[in-house]
Amino acid sequence: MKKPLSVDELKSARKPLRNVNIEHRERLTSLELFAVWITNKVGSMGFFVVILLWTVIWLGWNTLGPLEYRFDPYPAFVLWLFISNTIQIFLMPLLLIGQNLLGKHAEARAEAEYEIDTKAEKEIETILIHLENQNEILERLEKK
Repeated sequence: MKKPLSVDELKSARKPLRNVNIEHRERLTSLELFAVWITNKVGSMGFFVVILLWTVIWLGWNTLGPLEYRFDPYPAFVLWLFISNTIQIFLMPLLLIGQNLLGKHAEARAEAEYEIDTKAEKEIETILIHLENQNEILERLEKK
C-alpha cells in the first residue's frame, strides 16, 4: 500500500498562494493600463449611448437646424465622417490591445486555478490514503 504524505510534508510541498489579479495589474505598463481603461469604457452601454446621442444631434442639427448655423449641411457630413473614422482608427487598436491584455489575465487566472486544483487533488488523495489505512487498521482490530 502506498504510504501517505504527512501533514508536514504536504505543507512543505505547498507553494505559497498568489493573487494573479494583483500580479497581472503590477506587470502592466501605463500604456497597457490606458488600453484596458479605454476597453472598459468604450465597451460600455454608456459610451454607446453617448455616441448614439452625438450622432443624432449632429445629423439632426445639420439636417433640420437653421441654414446659416449648419456647419456640415446635407449631403456633405464630411466632418462627421472624418471624426467618426478618426475615432474608429484610434479605438480599434486600443480595443484589440485591451482584449489581448484581458485574455492574458484570464489565462493567468486559469493557470492559478489549475495550480490550486492540483494542490487540492493531492491533499484529497492523501486524505483518502489515510482513510484507507485507518480502515485496514480497524478491520485488523475487528478480526482480533
